[in-house]
Amino acid sequence: MTDYFINSPNNTVNSTLTTTILGQSSAIDYHRSLSIYQPTPLVSLPNLALSYNVGAIYVKDEAHRFGLNAFKGLGASYAIHKILERNPDIDTFCTATDGNHGRAVAWASKIAHKKAVIFVPEDTTASRISAIEGEGAIVVKVAGDYDETCAFAEKTSIEEGWQLVQDTAWENYEEIPAQLMAGYLTHFRELENTLHSLPIPKIDVVFLQAGVGSWASSAIWYYLNRYGNNRPKIVIVEPYEADGILSSFKAGKRIKPTCTFRTIMAGLNCGIPSLTAWDIIKNGADVVIKVRDSVAKQAIRALYYANGTDERIIAGESGAGGLAGFIKIMTTATMQKVRETLAISPNSTILFYNTEGAADLASFRKIISTSLGQTKNARQP
Repeated sequence: MTDYFINSPNNTVNSTLTTTILGQSSAIDYHRSLSIYQPTPLVSLPNLALSYNVGAIYVKDEAHRFGLNAFKGLGASYAIHKILERNPDIDTFCTATDGNHGRAVAWASKIAHKKAVIFVPEDTTASRISAIEGEGAIVVKVAGDYDETCAFAEKTSIEEGWQLVQDTAWENYEEIPAQLMAGYLTHFRELENTLHSLPIPKIDVVFLQAGVGSWASSAIWYYLNRYGNNRPKIVIVEPYEADGILSSFKAGKRIKPTCTFRTIMAGLNCGIPSLTAWDIIKNGADVVIKVRDSVAKQAIRALYYANGTDERIIAGESGAGGLAGFIKIMTTATMQKVRETLAISPNSTILFYNTEGAADLASFRKIISTSLGQTKNARQP
């Protein structure tokens, strides 16, 4: 079995509740109304680009978002804002999470003066749980994986009368995941504003890491609507042991993958793709690839130990996922067909999103202290 799938996307956006909500999104106006709002930076890494013989590399660094160390606050805050517009009397929000989404829901609940209960899989690290609790939420461990935790959160929300804010959609649960996706549009629109102000050529390839696929599908919807058939090539990157999207492409339908679900990329450690995300991804992704944890570690070190005058970027295991996919494609002999599909050349401009910073500091410090890190004078974050 290959580690990738080359798709033949039709570049169409089906008319659904989700795409209607995305089209009506006013998320960037809402986010600009928050006193804590600041656009996150777009970082140029010319020396990293030179080392891989491409024209330019840019990273949209979401580690600076709302003080949450990840992009997820965009979706959670906007979705909760829209929910409370319709029903301001909601008392408690809840969700299932690998970490970042739960922290974002806890934070957004707090700024809305509401309670939050966050369910996490049993193997969630103590540091991720502590970060969620730091936003004022109650955290409950569930004996199971991500999909089982989602099911438990849904069941409990019904029993307790809590409002579920889940970032994956299933039949008859689509509106709130769509509002989360709509919230993510803010940073794509920020990026467009930044690109207009800089002498940057057209972006040729965008790498998008994916768990259930809600954020990646939001990005694909944006690029299809903004550029149509002239959009950048799009690569979806997943962990080797949590490859729901790759497995679904190979099966020709949405499935839960057969794998261990053991990966350091906790934010991407998910099973079956989101129902509405899958519909968008299969129509707009060019390549799907899975990467091992060792390559994610390599990507983290490449960003932390910046080449020459390149700016240092602190990326967590999931945040570096897109770069990990790029490294695998550029350094693996069996990826030649993928490189040709993406038309990667010395003139290509490549875009990544660092979707999280060092969410698990103990893990991050261990990663940067080994291999490449041993030869450097590390400045501990």
